[in-house]
Amino acid sequence: MEPQFSAFPFEPYGIQIDFMKAVYSSLDKGGIAMLESPTGTGKTLSIICSALQWIVDQKQRLKSESGGVSGRNGITGDQPISDDEPDWMRSFVPVPVREDQKLEKAKKLGHRLLSFDKRRSKNDCRDLFSKSVEEKEDFGNQKGIVIPQKNRDTVVLNEEEEYLLEEYESEEEGKADAKSKRKADSVSYSSSSDEKEEDGLRDEEDIKVYFCSRTHSQLSQFIKELRRTTFASELKVICLGSRKNLCINEEVLKLGNSTRISERCLELQKHRKEGFSKTKIGGDGRRIQRTKNSSGCPMLRTHKLQRQFMNEVTQQEVLDIEDLVRLGKSIGTCPYYGSRNVVPVVNLVVLPYQSLLFKSSRESLGLNLKNSIVIIDEAHNLADCLTSMYDSKITLSQLDQVHSYLELYFEKFRKLLGAGNRRYIQTLMVITRAFLRVFLDDKNTSILKSCHSTEHDPGEKNVCDSSLAINEFLFSLNIDNINLVKLMLYIKESNIIHKVNGYGAKLASIQGGSMIDDGGVKENALSGFQALVDIFVSLTNNDGDGRIIISKRRDMCSGKPEGYIKYVMLAGEKIFTEITNQAHAVLLAGGTLQPIEETRERLFPWIPPDQLNFFSCSHIVPPESILPIAVSHGPSGLSFDFSYSSRSSPVMIEELGRLLCNLVTVVPEGIIVFFSSFEYEGLAHDTWKASGILARIMKKKRVFREPRSNADVELVLKEYKDTIVALSAGGPKENPVLHNGAVLLAVVGGKVSEGINFSDGMGRCVVMIGLPYPNPSDIDLMERIKHIEGLGESNTSRTPMISINNESCNGDAVQAGFGILRSCKRRGREYYENLCMKAVNQSIGRAIRHINDYAAILLVDSRYASDPTKRCYSHPTSKLPQWIKDCLISTTGNYGEVQKLLSQFFKFNKERECLRKSDWKIS
Repeated sequence: MEPQFSAFPFEPYGIQIDFMKAVYSSLDKGGIAMLESPTGTGKTLSIICSALQWIVDQKQRLKSESGGVSGRNGITGDQPISDDEPDWMRSFVPVPVREDQKLEKAKKLGHRLLSFDKRRSKNDCRDLFSKSVEEKEDFGNQKGIVIPQKNRDTVVLNEEEEYLLEEYESEEEGKADAKSKRKADSVSYSSSSDEKEEDGLRDEEDIKVYFCSRTHSQLSQFIKELRRTTFASELKVICLGSRKNLCINEEVLKLGNSTRISERCLELQKHRKEGFSKTKIGGDGRRIQRTKNSSGCPMLRTHKLQRQFMNEVTQQEVLDIEDLVRLGKSIGTCPYYGSRNVVPVVNLVVLPYQSLLFKSSRESLGLNLKNSIVIIDEAHNLADCLTSMYDSKITLSQLDQVHSYLELYFEKFRKLLGAGNRRYIQTLMVITRAFLRVFLDDKNTSILKSCHSTEHDPGEKNVCDSSLAINEFLFSLNIDNINLVKLMLYIKESNIIHKVNGYGAKLASIQGGSMIDDGGVKENALSGFQALVDIFVSLTNNDGDGRIIISKRRDMCSGKPEGYIKYVMLAGEKIFTEITNQAHAVLLAGGTLQPIEETRERLFPWIPPDQLNFFSCSHIVPPESILPIAVSHGPSGLSFDFSYSSRSSPVMIEELGRLLCNLVTVVPEGIIVFFSSFEYEGLAHDTWKASGILARIMKKKRVFREPRSNADVELVLKEYKDTIVALSAGGPKENPVLHNGAVLLAVVGGKVSEGINFSDGMGRCVVMIGLPYPNPSDIDLMERIKHIEGLGESNTSRTPMISINNESCNGDAVQAGFGILRSCKRRGREYYENLCMKAVNQSIGRAIRHINDYAAILLVDSRYASDPTKRCYSHPTSKLPQWIKDCLISTTGNYGEVQKLLSQFFKFNKERECLRKSDWKIS
């Protein structure tokens, strides 16, 4: 029986029906599918109407097969319990042991109960800071606090005792899954009947769809499209976001930085769970235990409000991030935690890449992918995005601060710490000291003498980058005998980071003469500790999964050493398998997924090329609405060559300026010009300004520039759009300067090039300057290229290396990069070329957003122009989307021919647009 897509809000085009059938069929089959639909063809709406229709049909099928009963009652035991959940949230998740059983066990053992989930594997130490370091379960009387029995009255610590660690002991030392415990001589009791009330949101949906995309704006666009369908009211939907996007605590939001916001949020949860923190010495010499004034975030103090939030979310139509924030503010409760707890009962979860693809984030959010549908949009760079999530990095300044704080803490409390704490803190100091040795100038102690390294341009900062395998790095530092898994478990359970950081920050504030605010040293130190733990996690990977990058530099002015240690994850297959093994189906969607072979080899090589489920459809716009031209010569006849060795030439930049002077006379409304980098855009702008070319351009069109800061992009885009809209509306008649539109100077890889739609007059012409190949001096990139070149080889320990179009930069690092590229035979070279052309395709795809849209696409570089006798697969234009390749004018006699084609194109489409509008008015 043919599927029916009745939720589609209007009569779908043929290619949209084909695409929806392909999605539906892929979900029936299960497994992995790649679905390509050009930007502007209604891809998002087609995904919604096909995937959710499959869910509805599947539920109906299950209902009929089971005689009207479907679903399962209660949340399954598979749902992981996040360690960073506030206390009240744990009441919403069923646990296998009753509270009275836990209380009895606690009384017998005389220990606090740890909430660490012992079912998790030893590898579940990732992203420790996405979880709170410790959660305690309290029973009995809230007010009664029992002072530890161990007598420490001989040492008066006053307020500093709050930084003292509880005694720590590891059981079963020799086992990887060793359980740990904290010695304590008493149990703190607390209970709340309010927390034990049923929340009414216990039934979990059998089938769930997870839709993820890269940016917040793309997710908002998805919700906007969803609201156009009947599914918005028929199915339950929740949109998940980061703490920065969902937090409503003004004091926390003032921190600005997303990392600091997350750290402060978790710190508030930790404070809420701690029963007390300070010990004072009374007048009679007796110690007095005092509870903390802070009880955590004020937005999480009332459980009833959280239930109200969750009930309203499930009863209303679909809400986006902004709606959830408004609802949280109106109720007065946290939308971040509230939205997380709604996940089990919804049919559709909309969330960013990181939340779904990063294992620790999935576990923290409690996402159960078993038998679910996972849809990954904008999947053209999925392999790189996935592996980069598992990268880690710590700077020399962070290492120095962490090591200093550890030494200060150990010196102060060493006589009071138990053997377990002393041993682990000393281990941490050994590791940080070893890491710091990496940056010493003494070559006799340097670990870099046997590893691959490249010197950068001395004019930079005297930079030396090196790469090593994990085992090579550990052996060189003599820390290969340290059990990092056990060390991470200690860090997680002992609260060592917050204790050491708190004490170090206090000393720093005293020495500075003033207290530290929330945005100061304390948060920076926490970031350093987090970076250190991330490195530890990375070092537990398999030796061939990634590489350690060591970057050493010395500032030429101050002579101060700088640098970082970074882990670059290279193996994406294992990470992606964690998702595909659980989900019923995984769909990779995008406007330009080709070439698909690279993605297959890196993420799911077990699928033979001829068995990969791949679907691609054409564009909805007719060929006469697109004019792609390879522009090889400028107005004066100069051949365009924007390779690195030629592009900075004033002659080349001025010829490009003359091209724009001609374009602004023939192209109506908006022109978007893409440069390879901000530096090159700045060089071109300054050159045009000095030569008077910029003034000539501005006589016809206003000129806007993409700012480096993402925060300023929206304002520039608004002014650009307002200029175009004012033109179409007739413009202010009192304005003596008659502009015929605007020019936006943008950068490939910037915010404008991805996720921003320039439909109609916003993008009548897109100009791509040159071929934006990545910089070969990027050692991370070169390691990926070497890894990809060796995929499928029996010996991947030594992989070859690529030269593309003889581009070169100053410095030995660039030459080393080209040496790697020249050595590549196929995969590495193709990957390097694909990075360039994927960036080109993303940029030129910003125009042509609907069936009645039209635009010209100019590929400005002689390398785009093809010689019919030499054209091959590796030619840049062979990797353009098919709908552009079919219309591409690859050769022109001179620039005059280009100008003529543009004039005819815009004249024809303007007349057609006027005719269409007149027909619409008559009808």
